[in-house]
Amino acid sequence: MKFTLPPLPYAFDALEPYLDAETMEIHYTKHHQAYLDKFNAVVGKCEELESKSPEDMLRDLHNLPIEESDKMIIKNQGGGFVNHNIYWQSMGPAREVNQKLVEEINGVFGSVESFKDSFTKMSVSHFASGWGWLVRDKDGKLKAYTLPNQDSPLTLGHEPIFCVDVWEHAYYLKYRNKRQEFVEEWWKALKLL
Repeated sequence: MKFTLPPLPYAFDALEPYLDAETMEIHYTKHHQAYLDKFNAVVGKCEELESKSPEDMLRDLHNLPIEESDKMIIKNQGGGFVNHNIYWQSMGPAREVNQKLVEEINGVFGSVESFKDSFTKMSVSHFASGWGWLVRDKDGKLKAYTLPNQDSPLTLGHEPIFCVDVWEHAYYLKYRNKRQEFVEEWWKALKLL
């Protein structure tokens, strides 16, 4: 089974001026595609994986009947593929505010603004490459945290709601080394809040 890149739900320039078209195109066609290609290579050699979705592979990573080295590829490359899918889907040129989520955030974090402030600080201060996540934990409660590299909340039994990519390839062309500015502008492209 070969997985394919889901089409972006908007044009490369649709999130300007917050995320520029050149970065979006390189990020999607080069970085995301590279994760997918390496993920497909390991899935293609493991018959045991043929009936599983990428998300299910990550959820059940430790129990997959494959070699540890292949599990690491699925964690890194499959994680990169799935994480990026979530990232693209959570953004858009038009707001689709989820009022239920807004109410939950208000209840858990005090207010949307308070949540955005703490999420931004957390994501900006994440050491090296990784992601900022809003998830539901195993009990269905909202949690916000960062994960390194291409680690996925799915491997922790959590369901992702949205994420911000704080790898430099997500912002370096427009924002250079200004991760703080990138994350602050990214909120304007997030369609859920």
